[in-house]
Amino acid sequence: MKHFEYTGAGMESGRGVAVFGAYGHTGRFVVAELRGRGHVPLLLGRDRERLLAQAQPGDEVRQASVDDPASLDRALDGAAAVINCAGPFATTAAPLIEAALRAGIPYVDVAAEIEANLDTFAHFAERARAAGTVVVPAMAFYGGLGDLLATAAMNDWTAADEVHIAYGLSSWHPTSGTLASGAVSGQRRGGRRVRYTGGRLEYHDDALPTLEWDFPAPLGPQKVIGEFTMADVVTVPSHLAVPEVRTYMAAKAAADLSAPDASAPTPVDEHGRSAQTFVVDVLVRSGDAERRLVATGQDIYAISAPLAVEAVDRILTGRARTTGVASAGAAFDAPDFLRALSPHLSLHTPPATRTTPG
Repeated sequence: MKHFEYTGAGMESGRGVAVFGAYGHTGRFVVAELRGRGHVPLLLGRDRERLLAQAQPGDEVRQASVDDPASLDRALDGAAAVINCAGPFATTAAPLIEAALRAGIPYVDVAAEIEANLDTFAHFAERARAAGTVVVPAMAFYGGLGDLLATAAMNDWTAADEVHIAYGLSSWHPTSGTLASGAVSGQRRGGRRVRYTGGRLEYHDDALPTLEWDFPAPLGPQKVIGEFTMADVVTVPSHLAVPEVRTYMAAKAAADLSAPDASAPTPVDEHGRSAQTFVVDVLVRSGDAERRLVATGQDIYAISAPLAVEAVDRILTGRARTTGVASAGAAFDAPDFLRALSPHLSLHTPPATRTTPG
């Protein structure tokens, strides 16, 4: 597949990478990851005082709001790229993408909202392609990682019958942004649920089943909520010929998320990560053949930072495979991208000798 050399402002040396929502939970991880890779972070957000509190000596703070396009234009002036970490993305994605297109720079976000990601593909694909720039939505734990794993697992297959993505989270302490984004998505669906079946999204009121998923050791068999649908149902079928994409969530983590007293993550190490661990188990089936790829790591919010920053690195150094709106697996060489995450993720290829839940 052809690789596109990005020739916009981002290829000039010394340009900073803008982070909108820099003082949010995930935004702080992204800013730290940019610093660690030698980028100059430009801290963007509505609250100047919170931006200043997050800044380090030499950082540039730029106040901006999504309801003020001129402020976004000023904030992105001279930036190499922008990473949007501020949800709900139903509110922030479109104005930031519009501003990125005006600035002629690539846009990456960490949106887990299914509808917001659908909007990005629907509204900006042609315009971003015509502008010769790259827009990558859902470049995060949900949506991005599963898509990379599914793409890598498929390997030389051009199509498959099913993709199953099971999330084995040890716990889930949601951030305020996660809760706000979930509330917006729920409102947009009218309280209905969503699944991807028969090659399309389907909204429904069916109860979600509790099933058992046989995660690899040491996690082992776990109760999961079936059709606990995440952004993978947008990213995976956006470029892979798969009519069924099903996602599952560890029942304990699902209960944590919906608990009335749900609390935010608590840092336990020098990187600010929580003690939460995760296993993402991806199974791809074509006829009687199955392929499986598993990723393990710590803290679903923290891992979104190297995912997003690696994407920006690859775009700015000419290693994106396309222009326009593209998911992680379409925009990048999935196996190579996953290998680049080895400081943050462990990959396993256990035997694909299991029966998926019905």
